[in-house]
Amino acid sequence: MKRERLTHAQRREQTRERLLGAARKIFLKKGLAASVEDIAEAAGYTRGAFYSNFHGKPDLLLELLRRDHDSVLAKLQAIMVKGGTPAETKARAIAYYSRDSGDQDLFLLWVEAKLLACRDAWFQERFNAFRHEKLEQISAYVSRLSERDGRPLALQPDALALGLVSLCDGVQLSRMCDPETASDDVTRTVLAGFFSYVLWPQPEQMQQADHHAGVDDIRDKRPAR
Repeated sequence: MKRERLTHAQRREQTRERLLGAARKIFLKKGLAASVEDIAEAAGYTRGAFYSNFHGKPDLLLELLRRDHDSVLAKLQAIMVKGGTPAETKARAIAYYSRDSGDQDLFLLWVEAKLLACRDAWFQERFNAFRHEKLEQISAYVSRLSERDGRPLALQPDALALGLVSLCDGVQLSRMCDPETASDDVTRTVLAGFFSYVLWPQPEQMQQADHHAGVDDIRDKRPAR
């Protein structure tokens, strides 16, 4: 059977996909210290083929991050669309973030990107665009959940979004460095605590928090002896 010839656009897309797949493996093994030649050779191409598709390693890394970013937003949207009771939504969110925190491969790529963003102003600007979009999207989901369930939030939506992302980043780093301490059970417990006490607090928990805040205010106003 005669093989169908690929168009120029199809061949270019195939080359890009192979370079991206090779780069992901090489970055996980060597980090950004890997050379363009390492990536091109692993994909079966030349250095020229690499630069015909990407401006450099940072450009390629951004494409890998963009794809993961789009996947995350799609999964968060699916959690929202499915609906259900607050307890069911919370259970799905905990399950999702527990699985997400266990994906060490993708997390390592984001760590590499954060380190590069600290050193490269061009990359930092583009990398932060992903993070800001992600935080805005999570903040919007938090607001919608609050409106749908008719429950006030313990903090502003943007603060809760930042807290959730920071918590997940910290848990992932702990699991990578010390998997025995940050086990699956511990991860789920930490995330469940955040969702139960911060994101979806029960009325009695909020009253208790208000009570403690009032006590602290009274203590702060006492004259010094």
